[in-house]
Amino acid sequence: MTSVLSFTFPPLAAILEEYQFLMKIHFIGICGVAMSALAIAFEKAGHSVSGSDAGFYPPISDNLKKTNIRFYPGWHVDKMCEGGAPDLVVVGNVASSTNPEWVYVQEHKLAYASYPEAIAKFFLKENILVAAGTYGKTTTSTLLSWIFRECGEDPSYMFGGLALNDMDAAHLNTASPPYQGGARSGWTILEGDEYKSSRWDNSAKFNHVKPTHLLLTAVEWDHMDVYATELEYINAFQGLFDEVKERNGKLVASERVRNVLNMPEGVVWYGPSTKATYQYTNVATTKGGTSCTVTVDSKSYEINTQMLGAPAADNATACFAMAVEAGLKPSKVIDAIASFKGLKRRLEKRLDGPVTVIDDIAHSPAKALSTLSTLRELYSGKLIAVFEPNTGNRKQSSVPSYHGTFAPADEVIIPKLSKIKRSPNDPDIPMDGKELANVIAASHTNVQYIDDDQELVKRITTARKNGDVIAFLGSHGFRGMIEETIKQLKNED
Repeated sequence: MTSVLSFTFPPLAAILEEYQFLMKIHFIGICGVAMSALAIAFEKAGHSVSGSDAGFYPPISDNLKKTNIRFYPGWHVDKMCEGGAPDLVVVGNVASSTNPEWVYVQEHKLAYASYPEAIAKFFLKENILVAAGTYGKTTTSTLLSWIFRECGEDPSYMFGGLALNDMDAAHLNTASPPYQGGARSGWTILEGDEYKSSRWDNSAKFNHVKPTHLLLTAVEWDHMDVYATELEYINAFQGLFDEVKERNGKLVASERVRNVLNMPEGVVWYGPSTKATYQYTNVATTKGGTSCTVTVDSKSYEINTQMLGAPAADNATACFAMAVEAGLKPSKVIDAIASFKGLKRRLEKRLDGPVTVIDDIAHSPAKALSTLSTLRELYSGKLIAVFEPNTGNRKQSSVPSYHGTFAPADEVIIPKLSKIKRSPNDPDIPMDGKELANVIAASHTNVQYIDDDQELVKRITTARKNGDVIAFLGSHGFRGMIEETIKQLKNED
């Protein structure tokens, strides 16, 4: 098979300025958050973009329409090649070995790439800032992109979420050095994902870029479907960390990874202890936001953010540290943090009334615990968690990580789990919903498995009282249950 990496494309800026070449790009699996963001960035840079997927749903379908990207449901070679074959095909993990478009790409030797390969080929500037970690990477990469923009830079960036501020999830700056006017930046800011790159490449997505600046938020075993052991998972981050150090890059890391990775000298640490280079204290959180004091070199700064909970103070401090270390003015960084509204599906209030409905992408035990702990601190009523884990956290190997995870919740409900693809050669059979409920029930007294969506909505909306919170935790969208829950609660008001 021929990969796009085998083609000698010049840098995108050179393509645009020297060759005046605008590509026709097709996305197989365009409706994912990351894939759609990349597609929109290419379209706004002047390329002709099309895309296909199994189905299309708001808000991603709305964003594609706004950008006038041509897309269609299903896999149709004639539509993919309408007006001529694509110059480049970006292939998502949705493309199975029998996908007609993917088969055509291989048979006709069209240039193709996974989305991390496409980013590595076209997005990278002189300074490459990557935010990586088991959790916090989407929030920090988004906030850093916002900070750089608010501080007068124009970085190329990419993050795997939907910001509540007015900004795309990806942006491609096509300017070449020397940069003029102060707003043409030599920076790229990326979310560093440790999940496998593509169907043909099991290495971490962040291995496709060579960061000059690395922010590392946490390293706790996740994605058991890719990393069979905790050591394999840790080694992926260790390799990334070592590469940056070997190139004398800037390393900013959370204190929580100090005893997980082999750390060299020169790391800029952030955290709540006195050993941190950037220490945060006086954390105060309300239903309207979070504040803290950050001290560095005996100088203190007051940080305010609209994000909720103790993790918000940690993420804000991480971004403050990295931005200042990158040379941005502290006062401007503080203002940018204060104006950042957060992300969709990160403690997002879908209903803020007598009963609060929260939507959060917490699809692992560690992320669920963090989210529920924050909500328990903010709300005094009953806390009901509806939880659906990702693929790796349905594995038998993930069972120990569930012990005590849901302690902050008064009630835990496992819905009918979305179907996932599984390798027939994988002996670790994923748990079904009933099995998962039994695992959680080993350390929690109120856990139920409800496989009927209507029954589930009725259960969580009946006899709710002022101050109660219903938290949907997971990455699959819950098949309209969130919207129906909100509707039922509003009808009861």
